[in-house]
This record gives sequence, C-alpha cells and structure tokens, in this order.
Amino acid sequence: MNRNRLPGWINSVVDRIADAPMSPIGRLAARRLGAAAPAGVVPVTQFEDKPIRVLIAPVNYSGQGRAWARALEAADASISARNMAVDVPGGFSFDADLVVPVGTYHNGTEWQDRQLAAASRATHVLIEAEEPPFGRMLSRSVVAQAAALVERGVDVAYLAHGTDVRLPSRHMSDNPWSHYGDPALYAPRAEILAARNIRLLEESGRPLFVSTPDLLDYLPSASWCPVVVDPARWATERPHRPDGPLRVAHVPSVSTVKGTQLILPALEKLDQEGIIDLRLVQGVPSAEMPAVFAAAEVVVDQVRIGSYGVAACEALAAGCIVVGHVSERVRTEVERRTGRVLPVVESDPTGIEAALRSLAALPDRSELIVAGVDFVRHVHDGRLAAAVLRDDWITPRARTDQEGEAHASRD
Repeated sequence: MNRNRLPGWINSVVDRIADAPMSPIGRLAARRLGAAAPAGVVPVTQFEDKPIRVLIAPVNYSGQGRAWARALEAADASISARNMAVDVPGGFSFDADLVVPVGTYHNGTEWQDRQLAAASRATHVLIEAEEPPFGRMLSRSVVAQAAALVERGVDVAYLAHGTDVRLPSRHMSDNPWSHYGDPALYAPRAEILAARNIRLLEESGRPLFVSTPDLLDYLPSASWCPVVVDPARWATERPHRPDGPLRVAHVPSVSTVKGTQLILPALEKLDQEGIIDLRLVQGVPSAEMPAVFAAAEVVVDQVRIGSYGVAACEALAAGCIVVGHVSERVRTEVERRTGRVLPVVESDPTGIEAALRSLAALPDRSELIVAGVDFVRHVHDGRLAAAVLRDDWITPRARTDQEGEAHASRD
C-alpha cells in the first residue's frame, strides 16, 4: 500500500490506530493477526546453566539475533545466549532459537506471562528495534516491559536495526539519493516513529547498540555491534573465468530502498550489450542465497542508503565484488573502528554503468575478491560483535557482580 497516495485523513486514522494498540479498534486489529495457541503449546526461552544468560528479542532481522547469540557463546564459555523471534507470515525464513506465532505473541497472555518469567531468569536482555519482547503485555509498552525486567534484576540494553531510528529528514538532507524522498514510501510516519524511538533510547539510561555504522549519526552515544555472517556458510570455490560477460546479481529485498528502479535501465543496457549477464533475484529464501552468490561475480547491493548491511557482507564472504553507495562518513567510521578499509566499490545511481564497465574490463579482479573475504572474516564473523556486547554491556555487569560477591564473602 502506497500511503503517500491515500487522503491525509485516512493516513491520520491509520496512525492513530497504530499509536493506540489497547484502544477498542487497536484490540480488534490485533485479533486479525490470529488467535493465540492453546495454553502451554508454544514454548518459552530456556537457558543452559551458565553464570551469564542473555536473551535477544524479538525481531531477529536477517537472522542477526541468533547470530549475535551464537557469537557470544563462541566468545565466552560462561555465557548461555538465546534469541526469540516473532514468526511473521510471508516474511523471510531465518533460524531462531525460539519462533513464536504472531497471534500468540500479540494475543497470548498465558504465553506472555510464561515468557516474562523465562526472561526474568536471564541476567541480560537485549531488546531489538524498540519492539516489546512480550507482545501486548503492559499495553504493548516496550518501556514498561523493560522496566518489568529491570525490577526483576535483569540488565536491559537496546539495539537499533535501521529504519527504527533513521530519521528521514536527516537522511534526505545528507543523501540526495535517499529512499525517503521516493513517493512510494510514506516518510511522515517513519519520521514520527524514528524520533519517538530515538527519544525513548536516549532517555532510557540503558546501554545502546546499533547494527550498522550509519546509525551512529542518529544515536551517537551507542556502540556499533557489527552484523554477523558465517564465512564458512558462504565460502565457495570460484573457477577462473577470463572470458564471457560479467555475472552480476541484484537482490532487491525492497526495490525502492535498494534503488532498483534507478539503476535497472543501466543494468539492462549492459546486459543487452553483453557486458554483463544480469540476474535479478527476488523472493529467494535465505537458505538458497549461498547458491545465488556462488553463481555471481558481482553483486549490486544498494545505491540509496549510504551504508551496508547483512546482504553486502554475505556477498563479500562468498567471494563476490560488491557495488553500492556507502557514504564517506561511514567508510571513515568503519576504518577508524576496525583499522580496515571497507571493500565495497562505490557507486551512486548515476555511476553504476561506469562502475560495472570498469569491473568488466579488469583483467584480474582477485585483489578485490580477497579484500572482501578478508574484511568479513575480521569484522563480521562474530568476534567483534561479541567483544562489543561484552565490553560495553555484559562483562561490566559480570565484574560488578563478582566484586560484590567477593566483598560479601570478605564481610
């Protein structure tokens, strides 16, 4: 639905319903998401018996909640980390430690009570994208739900994923290709939500994290927790192909955001000339993406956002050359924090044809390929993410607890 084409009063009504989830209309809208499963059917989070127990919930965008959990466990044997995600019908399928049907998440008060009790056994809970981990409990207030956890002795932190804090007004002022300027997107609502979420996070007093470095523009007090990909899952043998067109893939998960319509004419032109062999990929499950990247030499990621994320890292890990628009601020920030140059070939919509012609003309692209694989192995294999979460949140709490126990034993 293109809300920019709806009358203003309809948009106002839709926004009011979204902002009042416990109103009669809001409750009716929630029922349309489905009934809750019978009591006891949907499980709750379970931890191993470890000193530190971490729950990451409730969105698992691009499988990152689970990836961060596994990274923490790999980094520290004293940590049991689990993630929980809502099963959204029609969404991409990503593995999670606990997948909860959307009807139960929103309407299952019995499950919500059990999951709160389970989460209260955690030492730490990381709330993703400012979404409430327990559905509509406590008027669906993420602040109230976080407070309930804190009251039970749980150390709560927040992690922003992207659109939840990316202010359209600032993004458009910084980026002439911003997707928020596209008439297909309803920017006013995104502006309200992002401003509200930023205010919530800044006032929370809790540790803050962001998944991509561009989000530090909106939350400068946050720590960058890099997205995680498994290099072994994406690694592939690539036979040398000196001849033939450059095999180019473009995977527009959301074509307006990726800028597909801005670059498609150039891509099709190069394909018709035989410079590239173009493959547009849509609706492919996550499990099938390694084969897609294995068949490509170049992946055109996005040309509007000004940053990079999971898809770019997966393609780099697979030995693809990634082309996309990444702002100079983001590139500088990545190099400052990691000591490594981001190996994404720069191109905005106007430069995509020239960038691909240059790549196709290169007699040897191995240096670019090696740089991409090496970058992911050092920055996005989970070790840095785990270190950030531990150093800026988890282990300070653990050290405080240990010091308190030692002090008590001395007394």
